[in-house]
Amino acid sequence: MDASTAKFRYHGTGGSLFGLMLGNALLTIITLGIYSFWARNSVRQFHYSHTEADGDRFTYHGTGGELLRGYLKALGIMFVLAMGFGVLSAVLAPGRSQVAQVIVVIALYVAIFMLSLVAINGARRYRMSRSSWRGIRFSFHGKAEDFVPMMLRGTLLSIVTLGFYSPEFQNQRRAFLVTNARFGSEPFLYDGEGRALFGEWVKALLLTIPTLGFSWIWYVAFQHRYFWSHTAMRGARFQSTVTGGDLLSLSLTNVLLVFLTLGIGAPWAMTRAHQFWTERLSLHGTVEWATIQQRAQAADATAEGLADSFDIDVGIGM
Repeated sequence: MDASTAKFRYHGTGGSLFGLMLGNALLTIITLGIYSFWARNSVRQFHYSHTEADGDRFTYHGTGGELLRGYLKALGIMFVLAMGFGVLSAVLAPGRSQVAQVIVVIALYVAIFMLSLVAINGARRYRMSRSSWRGIRFSFHGKAEDFVPMMLRGTLLSIVTLGFYSPEFQNQRRAFLVTNARFGSEPFLYDGEGRALFGEWVKALLLTIPTLGFSWIWYVAFQHRYFWSHTAMRGARFQSTVTGGDLLSLSLTNVLLVFLTLGIGAPWAMTRAHQFWTERLSLHGTVEWATIQQRAQAADATAEGLADSFDIDVGIGM
């Protein structure tokens, strides 16, 4: 099959998503919030089922029950963490050591930050294991013991260098996400380099004040194009045509759409955004899809529940 014709399309409409979200809101209220897990799952299924690649649509296999069970497990983990630090703080309290109390508080925030990183990595594993195209499941094999140190190191270096390490850090994250992703038995490949982003990053930084910050929109568009142009599988390479001007137009019109409708236009803004990113993406090259084999991956939704408790929105990372 000639993948040069593999275009991505999005068929969702704001009206249909509005109806779904309205029904979800009513059921969530009636069930005192319990249905929210099924509501979130149904929205994911909506977006997947309306996204098409080369004539075939994606499928999302997750369930609301999985999200609920994952959330309950995550609450248990958070409870144990809170109790542990509560006991430690109580033990140190009689001594009234301010230094010890500060250390406990810092340790708590560090533990929460590291747990959030574990949640992000695990949630991505869950989300991809529930995603498929043409009956073949995606999977993610990144390990928390590799992801957490990379994120800690990159965050610290970005702070110490006043942000100048950010382009390299962004590229490292992209490489980790892509090279640990699979479509069935087929791995994704990435050959981008951080220094290729540095010049555009510095340009956006220098233009921040003159452009009132809008220069970063052009950087985001450039980064998006660069990341996808260096993402491949079996010799076929992705390409994105997102531009800064188009992204600015989408952002401004979506903000106005939501603001002027007092939030009612949010479903239309969401579908417009999905259509924007999807329909500017294509795959160029030749991939023998029939030779790709199914590789099932076991993953539960505990990390997804942790990410939700931290209010972290985790996508598939690509």
